[in-house]
Amino acid sequence: MRGALAPHWGALLAVALFLIAGLALLDDYGAIYDEFGDAQRSREAWAFVVGANNGFVDAPFYIRLYSPLFDWMSLFAKRSFGLEEARSLHLFTHLITHLSFLAAGLFAYMLTFRLFGSRILGLFVLALFLLHPRLYAHAFFNSKDIPFLAMFMIALFLAHRAFKRDNVATFALLGAAVGILVNLRVMGLILVAAVPAMRALDCAFASNWRERKRAVLTTGAFGLACGLAAFALFPYLWGDPIGRAVEWWTTLSSHPYIEFEQFMGRTYASSKFPAEYLPIWFSITSPPFALLLGGVGIVAALIVGGAKSPRRALGNTRLRFRFMLVGCFALSIAAPALLEGNFYHGWRHIYFAWAPFTLLAAFGLRGLADALGRRGLRAAVYGAAGAGFAAALIAMGLIHPNQQSFFNFLVDRVTPEHLRTQYTMEFWDNTRRQAFEWLLRSGVVPAEDRISVSGSHAPYDLVWSMLPDEDQMRLKQSQSLNAFAIRKGNREPEPRDLSAHRIQVYGNTLLEVIRKPDLQGVYETTLGLDPDPGIDAPFDVYALDGALALVTEPCAPSFIENVGIILKTTPVDQNDLPSWREGKPDEERYAQFGEYGALFDGKCVASIPLPAYPIADIRVGWWPELLPPAEARDAVRRAQEKAPPLARSPSGGHLHLGEGALVYVEEPCDPLDTEIPFALVAFPEDASDLPAGRRARGYERFEFEFYRIGALYEETCAAILPLPAYAVEAVRIGRIREDGSAAWTAAFSLRPERHQAAYASAASGEPVARGAFDVYLSDGALVYAKEPCEPGDTEARFFLHVAPERVGDLPEGRRELGFDNLDFDFFRRGALFDGSCAARIPLPDYSVASVRTGQYVSGVGEIWSVEVEVGGVGGVGDGGRIRDSRLRGNDGPGAERARLTVAGVQ
Repeated sequence: MRGALAPHWGALLAVALFLIAGLALLDDYGAIYDEFGDAQRSREAWAFVVGANNGFVDAPFYIRLYSPLFDWMSLFAKRSFGLEEARSLHLFTHLITHLSFLAAGLFAYMLTFRLFGSRILGLFVLALFLLHPRLYAHAFFNSKDIPFLAMFMIALFLAHRAFKRDNVATFALLGAAVGILVNLRVMGLILVAAVPAMRALDCAFASNWRERKRAVLTTGAFGLACGLAAFALFPYLWGDPIGRAVEWWTTLSSHPYIEFEQFMGRTYASSKFPAEYLPIWFSITSPPFALLLGGVGIVAALIVGGAKSPRRALGNTRLRFRFMLVGCFALSIAAPALLEGNFYHGWRHIYFAWAPFTLLAAFGLRGLADALGRRGLRAAVYGAAGAGFAAALIAMGLIHPNQQSFFNFLVDRVTPEHLRTQYTMEFWDNTRRQAFEWLLRSGVVPAEDRISVSGSHAPYDLVWSMLPDEDQMRLKQSQSLNAFAIRKGNREPEPRDLSAHRIQVYGNTLLEVIRKPDLQGVYETTLGLDPDPGIDAPFDVYALDGALALVTEPCAPSFIENVGIILKTTPVDQNDLPSWREGKPDEERYAQFGEYGALFDGKCVASIPLPAYPIADIRVGWWPELLPPAEARDAVRRAQEKAPPLARSPSGGHLHLGEGALVYVEEPCDPLDTEIPFALVAFPEDASDLPAGRRARGYERFEFEFYRIGALYEETCAAILPLPAYAVEAVRIGRIREDGSAAWTAAFSLRPERHQAAYASAASGEPVARGAFDVYLSDGALVYAKEPCEPGDTEARFFLHVAPERVGDLPEGRRELGFDNLDFDFFRRGALFDGSCAARIPLPDYSVASVRTGQYVSGVGEIWSVEVEVGGVGGVGDGGRIRDSRLRGNDGPGAERARLTVAGVQ
């Protein structure tokens, strides 16, 4: 082993130096918000694997539709080392992300050495791979795109090895690697297509049947290993591989998340970027000498490699590998645009393109050196490459730790704030840590319990979680920065009297700490003014001197953290608009409420400065589509007039059935109660109405944040929870705390008239059994009825065991038991009405001999039970008689438990 590594001491030394540098710089970067989602995904996916999370398949798409493979590596390592504090968890995630980046660099070296037999070229590719400024910063905090880049480079190494050795084992190993690649990102399908295409050429150019047979066998081994790896490591696929794979492809190829970004001076939605978006971002943010050498390598592969004899080039494994590198790079750039995919944040979704591009740059460097021929000129070529590395290293040092905002000289980096008006420069939360550090150094003493951080929905303690423990403690003790806000610098910087601190790269603002006005004084000023009557908004709008004041009360913290404001101003003179507005009639400004506002004494108040030029017209908008208080008040009134409440919460809130929605109203209401989101589970009348991926479960789950679907007015809070478009039979609704526990739940039928009719029909005869409920036989069904009835009577689960006259009529899995299990929850099959309750359960079509039914509580046992002999052919007969009946008294533990778990009121 030592002998095998000895010739490569230079590469090992280089990687060791990069590792030492990485460890020294590890604590210089911030935590990005994606890290919290990644940690949640790893926990929920692992809980699903071990059988402790049955709701995983209903989790949001960013949890269930992303493979948790890399996240699991972090999770297991963290548990092994006993890491618990947020800072330690982030640092460890950054460390293993960086290690994956360094490992990929080592594989780049080894692959280059295999291609050229040159350690010098290998070191060149190693340095080129690792010294990309943007990728270097991402190699610490981007645990999605960097592991995919690393795995792509490893897969390219294994592809070269497989085609060289040409046996089943190496292609199976390659298939497993590509399966992992597909798990990490959907763009891994590029290699899923490329490898079989290469084997098809091998088959076409084979000289005998034996070679063709080997090509077919190795392709099969690749495909099988790829499919098994992709399936085994992606828990969401386990229940329905085909249907969920289609969902995975359609969701991630047309990503539902929409981001708005500045690109070449215009604002685009991420699904509407022009075709040149990715090529331009790649070109203006990569080292120029690398672009030159990579371009030469592509030309050499396509023209020099195939011009003389295309057939010879396609039949030559070494030349074809170069074509595969070109194809991988070209598809990575072109495929997202051709598929009209949703891509954003620069070219970070195709960072893996850097893997084939660096290898092509090695071909370009070798080609230039060979073309010049003379030793002195060859040395000049390698010297120029070394100068390029030095320039990249210097650039990284000058803008550290903000290399994620690197631009090259192909764009104007000299004019102050020019880049900011042309491109979104900071997509990440990295710079926010620097803002907190400045605030700590400045000696500011904040006053409230929240901090306004533009562009982030995270509580402030999550954003500053990369700070040392003593700094976090200082911030927690001082609580918040009510006098300041932190925002990204993608808009015009505030005037110097409002701008407390700016973090800049190339004279362009990445992040700004801004001073808020005296919001208490702003609120007191509005008390003597009338709001603008023409704006039906979730807040009152007042015109002040040089600013707009927005006031809403009562108010909750989520409003401050999540509501965005759109301010459109039309100047009297169009020449007053910024030059980059390209002749548009007005100027748009986007801000989160918290940038210019704060919460105090139950009021949300913001003061947004207006432009200095004379204004002809002002329009105010907001996102998301919030519910105005007047609309909420009307919806509550209509729902209350329509029918009595369906259920109530422990805090005194009532649920009503409104027009296509459930209406929740609570009075009096503590605004802090609105911080807990709603969870709604809808059970359709017809399961075929559900999306394909939900039909097997029989229900659909939704989550709603109060600030999106609710409103506060006077001392009341109201929320309008929309129901699905299909007919809904029953619902389960509740409030879910941050730790996943339920604050309260309620379950009920939305079709009580059905069960009321069944009750009226059955009650006209005599019950066949009497327990806590009377049990009737009616038209091939059992009807359970009770009067008077309270919600607690129906909370315990019902069991129903049906014994057939012929055991062979049972489903195959039930024959050993001798009965069919039709246990049910009352709320899905029954309803409460006018002090009574009833449920109707159809019996199976086969001849039923007897049934045993009752209620039970898990961990306690049966509350009551009855057995009824039925008798009948082709369904139940008209008669039936009690065989046995057992009913526990009200003092029994089962009854006590049943009445403690009242429907939703624990």
